[in-house]
Amino acid sequence: MPATLDGRLVVAISSRALFDFEEENRVFEATDDRAYMQLQLQRLDDPARPGVAFSLVNKLLGFNADGAARVEVVILSRNDPVSGMRVFRSAQHYGLPIERGVFTRGESPWRYLRPLRANLFLSTNQADVRSALEAQVPAAQAYPHSAQASAAHPTELRIAFDGDAVLFSDEAEQVYQREGLAAFQRHETGRVATPLPPGPFKPLLEALHRLRHVGERGAMRIRTALVTARSAPAHERAIRTLMDWQIEVDEAMFLGGLPKGEFLREFEPDFFFDDQTGHVDNAAPHVPSGHVAAGVSNPA
Repeated sequence: MPATLDGRLVVAISSRALFDFEEENRVFEATDDRAYMQLQLQRLDDPARPGVAFSLVNKLLGFNADGAARVEVVILSRNDPVSGMRVFRSAQHYGLPIERGVFTRGESPWRYLRPLRANLFLSTNQADVRSALEAQVPAAQAYPHSAQASAAHPTELRIAFDGDAVLFSDEAEQVYQREGLAAFQRHETGRVATPLPPGPFKPLLEALHRLRHVGERGAMRIRTALVTARSAPAHERAIRTLMDWQIEVDEAMFLGGLPKGEFLREFEPDFFFDDQTGHVDNAAPHVPSGHVAAGVSNPA
């Protein structure tokens, strides 16, 4: 039988999102790809430091600890194949069972998301993330200088999501930006019983929901949080939408425009997704963060 990824939660990730290649990247930007390749080759036996999404990947792979194939992580990178050797060596050093990778030497790799049927794409390259989102793959630009994830929850994968333009469509956000807060509140209370249309990250939330229940007898757990600028009474439509999807989140923070960073610091997620760069910038000093370049806040 041919190999298949059917039934698995598939994460495609760039090498810079998984490992800290910022020093090497500065060499690339200052010179050319051959100098970069030579540096990576010189450091082949030196494991790269963990990057912004390392904890997320490590914990996701923990759902395979009992031998079941529930999660697949694939390196999908603009790196060259020579540099790819160091990526795999580094993964092996940390005990990450990553076996598959696509290295495109400067070309955009997003098109390989289709045959992978990826549930998530994480990259530091904004253009690749936008292309993935246009192809309806949940994707975020990882901020490589974000804080590392807390080590306080080794057997619990924690993920935090913004609502509008991430889990939900940007329908309500468009009203807010066009007409202001009062119109937004009227719009949402008048449609409280009508579920919001899905946003780009609903498929990932669904995949996590399935993983939560399939793997609930194992050592790993999942804890999710909705962290949104919404406040009462607009909170109710968001909750009712999740109920309509038959998906639970463990925590919900309706912050009414308060900065999200300190709240996320207390939740201690392995990753946080938001569509507004201001929120991501505020969160990044506290937790691993990524920008979802979708919706009205991110015109092409």
